[in-house]
Amino acid sequence: MVEQQLKKLFEGYILAFKHYDLKAVQACYHLPCTLHTPDKIAYLDNNESFAQEFKDIFTVLQHANTKRIIVTKASYSLSINSSLDVCIDWAFIDNKKEVFADFTAFYYVVEIEQQLKIINVVSHDLSNSVELSLSLELKNH
Repeated sequence: MVEQQLKKLFEGYILAFKHYDLKAVQACYHLPCTLHTPDKIAYLDNNESFAQEFKDIFTVLQHANTKRIIVTKASYSLSINSSLDVCIDWAFIDNKKEVFADFTAFYYVVEIEQQLKIINVVSHDLSNSVELSLSLELKNH
């Protein structure tokens, strides 16, 4: 059951990114949420801050001519407090079929009103990837 919920969440997430669909990507998150990259921490506590942050992300992806988003590895584990930890290794492919970005992201996911929602993401270099206890198979787009 949990694995199916995670697949639904992250496959919807991937499609939202592929189509630059702000509404669909926001449906994957709970506000407030935090996004951590090596460069900054973004605390998104309202629709406006969320929209601005993801418009900026989508602009980068569009300028890079992103054509495919590939999950190279994904795993998850259940935490003591019923939250889920998810680690996904990503590769973003451009229109020349070259990897323009690859990284690992660690997601903290909780169930809110019977739906899984992301509340924290930490993105880093692939060397920081973590193999969690349960494998998660996701469709590539």
